[in-house]
Amino acid sequence: MVSGLSSALGALAGSSGSGSSHALWVCAAMSDADRAAAKDGIVTAGESPGDVPVLMLDIPSGTFEAAYNGIANSVLWFVHHLLYDTPNKPLFDAAFRADWAAYVEYNAAFATALASNTALAESAARRAPRVLIQDYHLALAPRQLRDARPDARIAHFSHTPWAPPAYFRMLPDDIAAALLDGMLGADHLGFLAERWASAFMDCCAEILDATVERSRSGKIKGIVTYRERATNIAVHPLGVDAESLRQRASRDDVLSSKSVLLQQAQGRQLIVRVDRTELSKNIVRGLAAFRELLATHPGWHGKVTHYACAYPSRSAIPEYQAYTAKVGQVAEEINKEFGTPDWQPVALEIKDDYARSLAACAVADVLLINPIRDGMNLVAEEGPILSDRGCALVLSREAGAASLIGEHALLVNPYDVSSTAGALHEALMMPSAERRRRSAAIAAAASGAAPAQWLAAQLDELADRPE
Repeated sequence: MVSGLSSALGALAGSSGSGSSHALWVCAAMSDADRAAAKDGIVTAGESPGDVPVLMLDIPSGTFEAAYNGIANSVLWFVHHLLYDTPNKPLFDAAFRADWAAYVEYNAAFATALASNTALAESAARRAPRVLIQDYHLALAPRQLRDARPDARIAHFSHTPWAPPAYFRMLPDDIAAALLDGMLGADHLGFLAERWASAFMDCCAEILDATVERSRSGKIKGIVTYRERATNIAVHPLGVDAESLRQRASRDDVLSSKSVLLQQAQGRQLIVRVDRTELSKNIVRGLAAFRELLATHPGWHGKVTHYACAYPSRSAIPEYQAYTAKVGQVAEEINKEFGTPDWQPVALEIKDDYARSLAACAVADVLLINPIRDGMNLVAEEGPILSDRGCALVLSREAGAASLIGEHALLVNPYDVSSTAGALHEALMMPSAERRRRSAAIAAAASGAAPAQWLAAQLDELADRPE
């Protein structure tokens, strides 16, 4: 729900000890307002001392669309989340190659901007510039920047899972190699969980025949040597700025939404989920598990409501349009099958309402997070932090968050609907004291990996790297 990266950048820019007075945030213009701002060059995001200057890149709309939706969201996201209906997709044809050319151009625009901006030049007068590149949209940029600025110290962070070699090899051979080579242009590669870091190293060994040395101690999980350059592979779990989150949740719009939700609940227990209608979030199976709960434990009829905040996502992609429609269909079927004149089992909200999402987490008795795969999933951490009286967390073992907070959750196989239904029953039956204990433990773990510390740790790794 909350952008950890933006809050981390703000905190870091305001820290005199981080050497961040020359910080610059480079991003792509996405709206007409962004494009107008891009024409003015570097702008300041706000007026407080901690605000980070922003350089927006006005990338041609055709290039942006092909790179962002054609490759990043329709190919790389599907690969890393294992989402393809493989009898039918993917199909790597001439149209894909055209989109790939746009992805290369898109990455090059970022690399060029980073290589040539004045903040880097000024910083380089004192020490090697440090650059942090984010996510699968910019997998090629580390190598492109390395070629342009050999002196730069570069980190890249992946907010998604990383596919194992057997699935990653689905990509055309040259594309798979280019993506790995692009990443290895960095000095430091960060992942949210050890399993994602390990999968990346497996791909490097099998596809590039790179030298991989593995470690089990500390944040550094291995070193990949390729093209006579060594890259550290590390794990940096991302948590939550608990204080900022609670302050936001104390505002009037959230308090008003809480009152409405509690009035609608009429004393019933609430199973809450907050997701985008993203294929990997597994909302349909979550609804199926709730349906099976009602079918196998009729004692819950009229005593529990499933409140699902499912916000539209990537509506330009046909698969997402179909999935959003399926979510609505299944919710309607459950209400028709089990509902009564004074009880609607599923309350589904398919619209973006941030205040209501915070309120829903605050009043939840049970939080359901069951993705097929997820790099981390911050809602799993935010929900217990916001909880008024402690909530039980039913969490997919395939979420990266499971490695940070899984011992305090009820872990489930996201494909096993019956097991998830059983976990929901266990969570609803859990004594309030146990819910409070678990919520407090999750909140403590999440707060310990707050965004500012997460980002600073990566910068520290670059600072420690020899010239």
